[in-house]
Amino acid sequence: MYSLLKGFYKYLARKEEYYVLLLGLDKAGKTTLLERIKSIFLGILGLPPDRIAPTVGLNIGRIEVNKARLNFWDLGGQRDLHSIWEKYYTECHAIVFVMDATAKDRIEECKEVFEKIITNDGVEGIPVLMLANKQDYPNALKVEDIKEIFSKIALRLGARDSRVLPISALQGDGVREAVDWLYIRLQRNKQNRPPILK
Repeated sequence: MYSLLKGFYKYLARKEEYYVLLLGLDKAGKTTLLERIKSIFLGILGLPPDRIAPTVGLNIGRIEVNKARLNFWDLGGQRDLHSIWEKYYTECHAIVFVMDATAKDRIEECKEVFEKIITNDGVEGIPVLMLANKQDYPNALKVEDIKEIFSKIALRLGARDSRVLPISALQGDGVREAVDWLYIRLQRNKQNRPPILK
């Protein structure tokens, strides 16, 4: 009887798990964003910005939103590490592409990398959120400018959910709104890419 009740409780208490890739060029602020997400949603102090080193490999962060668990995989952005990103595509439920909105000299490289990601068959149909990071700097590109720059590539996204949002990972501005947008899209996309139940 005990094992039956225990099994029933586990069934009722299981959570939907989603895997979200944090991608972008090196120095875009992906790890800073992950630390900010953890501090906002878990109420813990993340690493101070001056102690965040470039990611070589993978950082993982987990949060809960409305009884669902979001697992963020922050993958290193150095060019040599881009080849390992594809290994995660078929397991992820969404992609968050973080761009440094102040790095105007890297915009072509950013476009090239973004296009390569969204045209990969492994990410077909999943939500894509582009975050224009470092909006706390006065010289940052605004969302309207970014949409115009990426407009031709955006056509390749087709009918899937996608959005460009302004954030400051350092200050935390726009981070909660970005995660809220992401959560709603993950729920909407359950038919295409079902969550893992644990």
